[in-house]
Amino acid sequence: MVIKRQNKPPQAAALRQILRRCSGLGREKAEEEGLPVDVPKGHFVVYVGKNRSRFIVPISYLDHPEFQGLLRQAEEEFGFEHHMGLTIPCDEVVFRSLTSALR
Repeated sequence: MVIKRQNKPPQAAALRQILRRCSGLGREKAEEEGLPVDVPKGHFVVYVGKNRSRFIVPISYLDHPEFQGLLRQAEEEFGFEHHMGLTIPCDEVVFRSLTSALR
């Protein structure tokens, strides 16, 4: 059995870059660059659904396989190389249900 490797940059590196842009780390720099300052330390912003509703979620969600599945869907549909924020391609109700189960 041969395991096929993809020639994509590591997902972890892309996530770190997104988190730097979207998290509450480095507020002074965020203010200078026009990034959101209402995001608490240890959290990041995602946009969900057709209306791109904004959610602030804890970084700890990145450890959960269910949330990682959503990130893979986001990567497949939108990629991580855009400046529109991290968009999760699922219905808002589904996202709320998933995140409430992760708490």
